[in-house]
Amino acid sequence: MIRLAVAVGMAITMFGCSFRHANAQSFDRLVWQDDFSGDSLDYSKWEVEVNAFGGGNHELQIYTDRPENVRVEDRCLVLEARRDNAAISGTSREYSSGRVRTKHRGDWKYGRIEVRAKLPQGQGIWPAIWMLPTKDEYGGWAASGEIDIMEMRGQQPNVVLGTLHHGAPWPNNIHTGDEYTLEQGTFADDFHTFAVNWRANEIEWLVDGKSVQKQTRWESSGGKYPAPFDQPFHLLMNVAVGGGFLGPPDATTEFPVQMLVDSVKIYQ
Repeated sequence: MIRLAVAVGMAITMFGCSFRHANAQSFDRLVWQDDFSGDSLDYSKWEVEVNAFGGGNHELQIYTDRPENVRVEDRCLVLEARRDNAAISGTSREYSSGRVRTKHRGDWKYGRIEVRAKLPQGQGIWPAIWMLPTKDEYGGWAASGEIDIMEMRGQQPNVVLGTLHHGAPWPNNIHTGDEYTLEQGTFADDFHTFAVNWRANEIEWLVDGKSVQKQTRWESSGGKYPAPFDQPFHLLMNVAVGGGFLGPPDATTEFPVQMLVDSVKIYQ
């Protein structure tokens, strides 16, 4: 999700169908889940982030804990971006949205992280499902790493990206990854399952159970490989608006827009 980076070539392999090494570690024990079946967000699992600072990417939204932006409805977590000039702590912005995380409520080292969600679309709309280290063991971003399970430019609603951020602290950080194009329709038409299988020396991305990318090499100025992806990480989900990654909304962008999350499951 944090995009300030310099791209470099790393070992990335694409696959056209489900793939698993015969000796690869399987993740079949469910250790954490939320299916949003209650009347409100389970705060033992989630923190709602509140900030007005644009997420480090010159984004245009303010993140609030208002039910207009974050709520549970019809067995889904709703993260809603609005054009409503919301204000917090004396700061107002044209756009508001929602962002949640599991930090100190759900932190994992290795496993299958799986989210079933329906994504919003529109110029300047940026949904993301991603992970950050719970402790900056190897230094500031991105020396301690970031795993982007899924992010999408709303103006390209049939394409999602999977990315690793690593290397040295900004501005000497790097990112490696690839994109996946849906064969028919868009990710805004229906629910899809986005996942990573995160192992000590391999991170594999899956969309609807199909392996679409894996990476086996990365680096950190703060430690030896497999640093930085050998520490506990937590999960974040949000809908950003604007920023250098995709540009601002325009006259074609319809508000409000929602990312609907049906379930989150963690296997180890």
